[in-house]
Amino acid sequence: MNLKKLLGGTVLVLAAIQLVPYGRDHLNPPVTGEPAWDSPRTQELFSRACKDCHSNNTVWPWYSNVAPASWLAALDVSVGRKKFNVSEWGRAEKNEGDEAAGEVREGKMPPWFYLPAHPEAKLNDQEKKELADGLAATFGEKKKSEEKK
Repeated sequence: MNLKKLLGGTVLVLAAIQLVPYGRDHLNPPVTGEPAWDSPRTQELFSRACKDCHSNNTVWPWYSNVAPASWLAALDVSVGRKKFNVSEWGRAEKNEGDEAAGEVREGKMPPWFYLPAHPEAKLNDQEKKELADGLAATFGEKKKSEEKK
């Protein structure tokens, strides 16, 4: 009997959280500026592995309409765009492109939790090197000694 109550309560909670509107506004803002990519290859690799969170051209998968996954997806995209957004290149606030190559080299980007649902974003070692080198050529690169200042 307790298992039935637990399952019933879980279903009820999952149904109720669908009424929370956060995370389902899938409007992509307009592109207001784009960087001068060092090569088409860098742009291709960036589009494959990074654009969903770091551009205004996000492709919103089906699960981004279902809470709580919609909340997490919206948060990741919001934070990603705020830190580094190639669709708003030249904006007044800091756009942290100079950190992008280091994040790829250190294996921080794309994040591990993004990859199972986006297998196209999984880069092999050669592609990671190409992307990191291309990002450094396009945006510059913040060195470790600069980060500590």
